[in-house]
Amino acid sequence: MTLEIITADSLSPFRHGFFTRRGGASSGVFSGLNCGPGSSDQSEIVQINRARVADAMEVDMPSLVTVHQVHSADAVTVDGPMSDPRPKADALVTATPGLALAVLTADCQPVLFADADNGVIGAAHAGWRGARDGVLEATIDAMVALGAERDSICAAIGPSISQRAYEVGPEFFEDFLAEDMENARFFAGGEGDRMHFDLPSYGLHRMRAAGIEAEWTRHCTYADPDRFYSFRRATHAKEADYGRLISAIRL
Repeated sequence: MTLEIITADSLSPFRHGFFTRRGGASSGVFSGLNCGPGSSDQSEIVQINRARVADAMEVDMPSLVTVHQVHSADAVTVDGPMSDPRPKADALVTATPGLALAVLTADCQPVLFADADNGVIGAAHAGWRGARDGVLEATIDAMVALGAERDSICAAIGPSISQRAYEVGPEFFEDFLAEDMENARFFAGGEGDRMHFDLPSYGLHRMRAAGIEAEWTRHCTYADPDRFYSFRRATHAKEADYGRLISAIRL
């Protein structure tokens, strides 16, 4: 099966893609294109999957650059292939041609950034914690430091958990209100004291407030098991582990 790659017009002309789980070598609960070395999948199979992604991005394996994601607000600037141990961060930016920046997700937002006018790209892993703590703004700031112009940067959020599938407790809701009462707009009522959080809308709001154009591909990871991995869906199904989707952009 060939790889399935979701793209966004706003990121043209850069080669990029939000890869679905289709077209990979993994089996079992990981069936498909699991690109997560932190999963319990066979490491050699994960490397085969990542090699297929590198080939699709038209780079060699070392030039498909990822970081050790930790739900932080940290962005790193990359000017060449990185060796292990990879830095702990949740976003990458570069102005170096020939590099593909990639992030792994399984419900969190994969966000790809591009400034075609100035030749700067970025990629961020933005779950609720990273988005709230400023990883999206940190990515933008790091791009500007490399020569990007804020009003020339476009961003696209790839497949993420949608509001309908993202149930949270009252403490979660209260934490967001404590930061900004206007954050109430990103929550809808659920059963009892439960709420539903709109992570993609929150990410779009943060980026637009930072002065850049942004869109969401409108794919829900939880609702489409044939195409996407989902941490929350795997948890609800009491599965032992879950795969990781990869999203990448190349300069």
